[in-house]
Amino acid sequence: MKIKVSIIIFAFFYVIQTNAQEESKKRDTLKEITITSNRITMPFSKTSRTITLLTSDEIIKSAATNVADLLQNIAGIDIRKRGTDGMQSDLYIRGGNFDQTLVLIDGVKMDDVQTGHHSMNAIISLDNIERIEVIKGPAARIYGQNAFTGAINIVTKNVIENGLNINAHYGSYENIKTEAAFSQKFDNSSLFASIGYQESEGYRFNTDFENVSAFFKANIKKYSLVSSFTQRKFGANGFYASPDYKDQYEETQTSLVSLGTTFNANSVTIKPRVYWRRNQDMYLFLRHNPPAFRNLHISNKIGAETNLVLNSKLGKTGVGIDVARVFLVSNNLGDHNRTAITGFLEHRFELLDEKLDITPGIAISYYSDFDSQAFPGIDAGYRFSDSFKLYGNIGYTYRVPTFTDLYYVGPTTLGNADLQPESALAEELGIKFTNNGFNIDIAFFNRKSDDLIDWTKDNEEDKWQTRNFSKVITQGFETNIQHNFNVGGLNQSFKIGYSFIDDDIKDENVQYTRYSLNSIKHQFTSGLNAKISKTFNQNISYRYVERTDGTSYNVVDAKLLATLNTGLQLSLAANNIFNAIYTETNLVPMPKGNMMLGLKYSVY
Repeated sequence: MKIKVSIIIFAFFYVIQTNAQEESKKRDTLKEITITSNRITMPFSKTSRTITLLTSDEIIKSAATNVADLLQNIAGIDIRKRGTDGMQSDLYIRGGNFDQTLVLIDGVKMDDVQTGHHSMNAIISLDNIERIEVIKGPAARIYGQNAFTGAINIVTKNVIENGLNINAHYGSYENIKTEAAFSQKFDNSSLFASIGYQESEGYRFNTDFENVSAFFKANIKKYSLVSSFTQRKFGANGFYASPDYKDQYEETQTSLVSLGTTFNANSVTIKPRVYWRRNQDMYLFLRHNPPAFRNLHISNKIGAETNLVLNSKLGKTGVGIDVARVFLVSNNLGDHNRTAITGFLEHRFELLDEKLDITPGIAISYYSDFDSQAFPGIDAGYRFSDSFKLYGNIGYTYRVPTFTDLYYVGPTTLGNADLQPESALAEELGIKFTNNGFNIDIAFFNRKSDDLIDWTKDNEEDKWQTRNFSKVITQGFETNIQHNFNVGGLNQSFKIGYSFIDDDIKDENVQYTRYSLNSIKHQFTSGLNAKISKTFNQNISYRYVERTDGTSYNVVDAKLLATLNTGLQLSLAANNIFNAIYTETNLVPMPKGNMMLGLKYSVY
């Protein structure tokens, strides 16, 4: 079946359903959503940072079939994939690299001491997500050192009723995906569990994969338990080394267990939590000859954190401490460990009838193998009316090298044990406007980075080796516009986004850089979500990307969704409809046009 068939289907349903009746389900309003924080929480409308929200309704209707593809349609976000359906993806925010962005699941930090390449390993399926919070700009003061350029917090669904969901998908490249989820609500507790399986023969030689995932969440009175497991096995044709090396292979396993609770006493809220994250990574340079070159890395992170919020006449005060011990056992990197202790302090003032908000704060981190560092910062905003707000923030941010940065030895790459931590001062100024279905955000940002770490080389035939740059100045701006409107009694939405980034490298000796300094210079995103009738919904997204090295490409994705009263939901997703030829990282060609047909059945 040719990919262009999907366009005909979308046009057909649009024509025959133009006089459809009003839908009964109301749209969630963003301003009422409370932004998750380990300390001070607040409604989305009161934040003084650049935050993008993706609600469960938007997630379901989007053309994306995984979190990586979903995030690609946000201005300022750079997802660099090495395969189809989100396989082996790296996350970048505002020109930073994959080591400088923190991923959280329900507020639990998923950073990996081995390498940031594993940040997206434990991403759960779209059906299990309530919303995604994208925090752009320096977030080290809020979350710790890995939130150098921003953070992604994935908020999982809460159980509101008993249910059973079963779905199955089949698509191009023999891509088979299945998942079953069960939810049960009791008087003072609830349970949610899901298990999924996916396999594909791959879109080119040695890009086949097999994924297994499980997720479990239990709320028992005041206690919350979150656990997940993800296993991925995949051919890695040219994923990390030169494209000439086509026989690479990798297996990863990522586990998470977190247990937390909340105590309320008068004006004080205390939220303690313990957590454990394990990651196992096995890499073969020659898939059918393991002894030739084999890496096995096993990392464990055990941590405990306590956060306290005090409400007083002066505002909200947040205090927290996070203690973590990480261990790495590796036949290539060696055996290493690191202790990190971070203390947080922040206070939110609301003045002038709550029109002015000021939130100063500081995080102080101790590292057993590097110097202690402090990350002061301040957020401020002034609301001129219910529709218009001006905000700004400034803060220091910091990142210690991963063990791969320091010690890796491979056929084409070499670590550097003499690396120093990265640091930066980041500033942001923005406006938010909301009125009559329009949401407009505009932000200007500036980041001065010292000792930035990247893989570099002086000559094309040299090995890639990590080094510190003397200074890199990153400047840019971004805007996001969303319009929610009504046609024939049915809710519709249209959004566009644009970001511009300019990197000024002060170290003129850099000849080749591998990751962070080939950022997106121009990025344009757009999406139309059209509710055609009570039954049919269509989504079309478009993105244009031009990188610093001059390469550019256009990609169009689309999805048709049919929701029936019987609890049955049918979907047809089409990616890269016009067969764009492009790469996102390391000269790995992306798949041409591909489709996936889905069926989901829900019982409540």
